[in-house]
Amino acid sequence: MKWFITRSLILFAIAMPFQRVQADSPIPPDFGPLASLIGEWQGKDPEGKPMTASYQWTGGGTSLVETMTMAQKAAMTTMYHADKGSLMLTHYCKLGNQPRMRADMPEGNAKTLAFNFVDVTNLAKPTDAHMHKVSFTFQDQDHFTQEWVLSKDGKELPHRFEFSRVK
Repeated sequence: MKWFITRSLILFAIAMPFQRVQADSPIPPDFGPLASLIGEWQGKDPEGKPMTASYQWTGGGTSLVETMTMAQKAAMTTMYHADKGSLMLTHYCKLGNQPRMRADMPEGNAKTLAFNFVDVTNLAKPTDAHMHKVSFTFQDQDHFTQEWVLSKDGKELPHRFEFSRVK
């Protein structure tokens, strides 16, 4: 009987910390239609040249990593995460700056998602080139478009990218 009590106490002591970790783990945020992007995508840039996009969860499902690669150009990464009831992104651009944008948290079966400029790091002047907006349009589970808007010298220049899921 003593052996049974000792064994039970040891198992309880081992299990308690694990139970506490599970109870304290945050519930992953709702990323709306962005969650459907997990995987590999092929597409075309605004000039019709091939490109790829990859989407992966990181940070225990609290952030989404987008990696875009265009023919013979440096890859760019964008991190998406929830913040105070909205979605945020930080775009690590080949232009050498890092714009941050915010979108309202999507509701229901949203087919569009629009991010608007919040601020930017590593920008000498506000008129220097930087991404200022991006919107997603989700046609179905295997097709979506992004329209990035470049701000340069006070002008907005859209750049549309079309993607299909790699199967």
